[in-house]
Amino acid sequence: MSITEKTGNAGTDGGAPGADRSERDDLGAAGAQLSTAPADSLNEAPGLGVLGWLRWMWRQLTSMRIALILLFLLSLAAIPGSFFPQHNDQLKVDAFKARHTVMAPLYERLGLFHVYSSPWFSAIYILLFVSLAGCIVPRTWQFVGQLRARPPAAPRNLTRLPAYSTWRTEASPEEVAEAARKVLRARRFRTSVTGTSVAGEKGYLREFGNLLFHVSLFGLLIAFALTSLEKAEGGKLIVEGDGFVNNLTSYDDFSGGTWYGGDDLQPFGFKLDNFESKYATSGPEKGTALKFQANIRYYTGTDDSKTTKGAISVNHPLSIGGEKVYLISHGYAVKVTITDGQGNVVHTTVPFLPQDSALTSVGVIKAPDAIGKDGKEDQLGFRGIFAPTFATSTTLGMYSTFPTLQNPRLALNAFHGDLGLDSGLQQNVYKLDETHLKQFTNPDGSPLSDLLGVGDTMKLPDGAGTLRLDGVATWASFTVSHQSGNLGALVSGIGAILGLAGSLFIQRRRIWVRASAGKDGGTVVELGGLGRSESARIADELGDVAVQMLPDAPVTPEPGSDGDDGTPPTESKSGPDTPATDDEGARA
Repeated sequence: MSITEKTGNAGTDGGAPGADRSERDDLGAAGAQLSTAPADSLNEAPGLGVLGWLRWMWRQLTSMRIALILLFLLSLAAIPGSFFPQHNDQLKVDAFKARHTVMAPLYERLGLFHVYSSPWFSAIYILLFVSLAGCIVPRTWQFVGQLRARPPAAPRNLTRLPAYSTWRTEASPEEVAEAARKVLRARRFRTSVTGTSVAGEKGYLREFGNLLFHVSLFGLLIAFALTSLEKAEGGKLIVEGDGFVNNLTSYDDFSGGTWYGGDDLQPFGFKLDNFESKYATSGPEKGTALKFQANIRYYTGTDDSKTTKGAISVNHPLSIGGEKVYLISHGYAVKVTITDGQGNVVHTTVPFLPQDSALTSVGVIKAPDAIGKDGKEDQLGFRGIFAPTFATSTTLGMYSTFPTLQNPRLALNAFHGDLGLDSGLQQNVYKLDETHLKQFTNPDGSPLSDLLGVGDTMKLPDGAGTLRLDGVATWASFTVSHQSGNLGALVSGIGAILGLAGSLFIQRRRIWVRASAGKDGGTVVELGGLGRSESARIADELGDVAVQMLPDAPVTPEPGSDGDDGTPPTESKSGPDTPATDDEGARA
């Protein structure tokens, strides 16, 4: 028995480029494609007329090459969305436009501030969507047809296959065919018997993996589109002890999607009980955060009497009412009591925004209802710096050396006049509009300022009022996110990985066994194997099949040979390029 393996430029998805038609015809149906990939038609000339051109354009659009090009273009088109602020964060967009007054109008016309909803991005997205759909549907029907069809009959000349084996035996052709069928079935080949020829085929899961990958990619596109259309995000800063209700008026900022807005918000709420933070206290990593966790009590629906305890930490959001609640940041809020010139008292808690890792924070305190000593409206405003662990230097001024409340101090400057809140224009709550304000001064004309500890009071000149620092609370900032396509994207992503693994590691191959009566008696057994260009082990598998058949079809020495010691001789050789199938490809 000899096993011959041929290598070269021939392939299994098609015949060798230099093969003539008579050689290709020898394989017939046996050399049909081992893949459901559509034939490459990019080099084909379109037919005459409008219909011919439309067919040609459709074939190009639904080709795998064009799909890969569109996928690459989609990746490139998404890059500007990372470099330019998007309209879902309008404050950043406005700040960017203010810094780039010359180029901002051009960027706006190009859609760089709303990349993912721009016409050019949508065009690439839709073309990729159509391309994948046009590729998947015919491949699916072709694959279903292959599953229902019997393995193709053996070609007339098995010696033209990439792997070939033959020997003589005294067993009858029928016994050899039955032995071959049993061996192939035991090796999980689909078999078909025609007379004394047996055809076997294996590796259909490879094509299933291909289809699963493309279908999953199609599903990812749908999931991303659904997420974009139904995506909504809102931010809320909450001080310890305060709560939140999921309606539009409760958000500090909110951006909705095309199919999801303020009217679609799910009813739920929660209260921030406390915020836990832990930092490294020594070593080179002193001040590094070790733990951030917001402990809350939440409810779903409109009944807030039954609450459930929950915890939200960085990278560990909490799902409430079908929405994801993320912990974004935290800081400190000062609790103050403001008394105006008429003795009216206001208690308020004002968040300050961190400026560094030690939580040195800045903020403003506003008293829009304050009345002066003369009985006239005289609004009060304070601009301050808060340090949880106070320190000062000649170069840095006031700053914090550690993010915990070890030595809290609040430095303030005071103003009075018109805060500009009655103008009807939107105003940043963390900034003080000094346009119509006048700063309080000391008797020597220097700006009035004061450094307060907890319990200290800042007195304003001429009986204009006072401000007392009552205490310090912790605040946490949350983002509530609605993304309906996340589950679909997860399932599609897993499917794409499984499909890609199947298409890479499962090999599609065919094996034929033919038994025929010899001219001088006995039976001539021939085996041939055909696989895709990646199936480099087809000769090994053919040899295993031959060895398993030997008990039922033992080797008989050739007439005139010196005999057989019981072990069939085997040889492997490489030859020139030899065609294996009807289509173009490369032979393993």
